[in-house]
Amino acid sequence: MVFVWYGALKILGVSPVVDLVASTVYWVDPEWFVPALGVVEVLIGVGLAFRLALRSVLLVLAGQMVGTFLVFFLLPEVAFQAGNPLQLTVEGEFVVKNLVLLSAGMVVGTSVGRSEEKVELERV
Repeated sequence: MVFVWYGALKILGVSPVVDLVASTVYWVDPEWFVPALGVVEVLIGVGLAFRLALRSVLLVLAGQMVGTFLVFFLLPEVAFQAGNPLQLTVEGEFVVKNLVLLSAGMVVGTSVGRSEEKVELERV
């Protein structure tokens, strides 16, 4: 649900991270990129919630998560206080929370294929 919620905020143009996204992915026009990112996030959320095309959804999720960590490399002054990687700013903490989402995605990923295997075993 977090993906649907955050994605919807981007689509509606009321997300507090628009400037952060625009600064991080500076080579892309935020006018279309931020709403497009929102659509992707909503699709990830729906895919996870309803277990739709999980392999593809998890691949997109991993790509989206890698993208969020660009802040640490492209804008370290925004993510860390005084350049210290142990002292995060609000933006840095916002990005680090994605580790929880990435971990949850990995847990879901361990179940991909199990339901198909179970159905196959029941047929035998």
